[in-house]
Amino acid sequence: MELKITETVLRDANQSLIATRMTRNQFEDILPEMDQAGYYSVECWGGAVFDSCIRYLREDPWERLKYIRKKMPNTKLQMLLRGQSLLGYRHYSDDVVRKFVYNSIEKGIDIIRIFDAMNDIRNIEVAVNETIKNGAHASCTICYTVSPVHSIDNYILLARQMENMGADSVCIKDMSGILLPSVAFELIKELKSCIRVPIVLHSHCSTGYAYMTYLKAIEAGVDIVDTAVSSFSGGTSQPATEVICRTATESGRKVSIDIDRVQLINEHFERVMESEIKAGTLLPQTLMTHPRTIKNQIPGGMYSNLLSQLRIQNAEERISEVEDEVIRIRKDLGYPPLVTPISQMIGTQATINVLLGERYKQVIDEVKSYFRGEYGIPPGKVNQDLMYKLANTTGFSSKRLSVTIPPAYEAVKERCKMSEISRSDILTSIMFPALASDFFKDRDNKYFYSICEMQKDDDLIGDDILDKTDGKIMAIILSIIAYKTRSSVEALTINALNEVGR
Repeated sequence: MELKITETVLRDANQSLIATRMTRNQFEDILPEMDQAGYYSVECWGGAVFDSCIRYLREDPWERLKYIRKKMPNTKLQMLLRGQSLLGYRHYSDDVVRKFVYNSIEKGIDIIRIFDAMNDIRNIEVAVNETIKNGAHASCTICYTVSPVHSIDNYILLARQMENMGADSVCIKDMSGILLPSVAFELIKELKSCIRVPIVLHSHCSTGYAYMTYLKAIEAGVDIVDTAVSSFSGGTSQPATEVICRTATESGRKVSIDIDRVQLINEHFERVMESEIKAGTLLPQTLMTHPRTIKNQIPGGMYSNLLSQLRIQNAEERISEVEDEVIRIRKDLGYPPLVTPISQMIGTQATINVLLGERYKQVIDEVKSYFRGEYGIPPGKVNQDLMYKLANTTGFSSKRLSVTIPPAYEAVKERCKMSEISRSDILTSIMFPALASDFFKDRDNKYFYSICEMQKDDDLIGDDILDKTDGKIMAIILSIIAYKTRSSVEALTINALNEVGR
């Protein structure tokens, strides 16, 4: 039985180790070699790539995808999609989801790995349907977590629902690296016995489990695993491609990977990593093993963000308090998996609770929205008193949120009123209105950016917040703004301190 390999160096390994800062010119020369390496697929898009391209790299993410497709005609290209949230941080209307999925496939995506942060299957229905409709592979995803309300039986039921929905494969997404080897063996054995579609395993080396977990998964018959070429493996990234291929072969599994070509690929990315080390992009903490993650389940990216927030407050020594508060908040919220955007929401609220010395004295809008059901139905029971206090309700609607969101694509297209504006640009402006204006201006000096100004969210931070917030709390509020705008916390600090000083 063949074990297939998905290479993550262009997306998740890049995102996990160097904050998705790899530019196109850093990998474009090696794409022809990657195309001939025998990978089942190469994950190259989605996740934070889109955001990072327009915010930091000043690259058009759609053109990046088209270029990879052109240079890799023989390999399946894969992306990660946050269900109804697409690549943003809120839910979008169904017409926008359909347009985005269609556009991604048209530009070169073959496999879309689709997940919902709450494992609320309603929130992946539209994306899955549109993926299948356009002839691409819908890889439905279980966000793996551990809590009093999660069990193997729950995950089996979820996988069956996904198969019935039309999933072409089911992925176990272990974003925190907390899947025990023995549990992986049991879960995959059970899945193989009750569903017919291929099983995929995705994990991270954060806790030290991943290599052992992959070995047990291979023994259990997993069909596909995510790995990263060795120079971008380990730490908060995935296990090394070369090691897993050799391990699988020694275990009696066939692997159709050209190891000699992978060696050439690794040598290229070694040079990339060396340049990122010199630039200071690679943080040493991302390469460390964090066994405490087994308890708090904090993914690597979330952990580095918490450290950054605390560093600004000269409070790094309080990281253990924040970790403990993350555990308490997660319980209050009904034990959701810690994955984007839920992980950022809980991490930011935990930091505020600890630094203010009082739980929920200041509550970010996303937590209020969570209790209003705007992210779906939580896996377990929430703190009813807190829910009533923040949302004036004690129950979640059974109606899928996005059916209440008016169609947006044609409305935005009409507001632009410029025939030369592409479908890709319209979708970019819908997902990241506060970034799109400057990005389009820099990219092609068109006047579209001034129209996109109209799309900006006017509730990111209002004058009333500055008027009502004293200097002591202002810096803490930065974490809220940083979460909502996805901006640099350091840059926001300078701006906020200037405001406080006026």
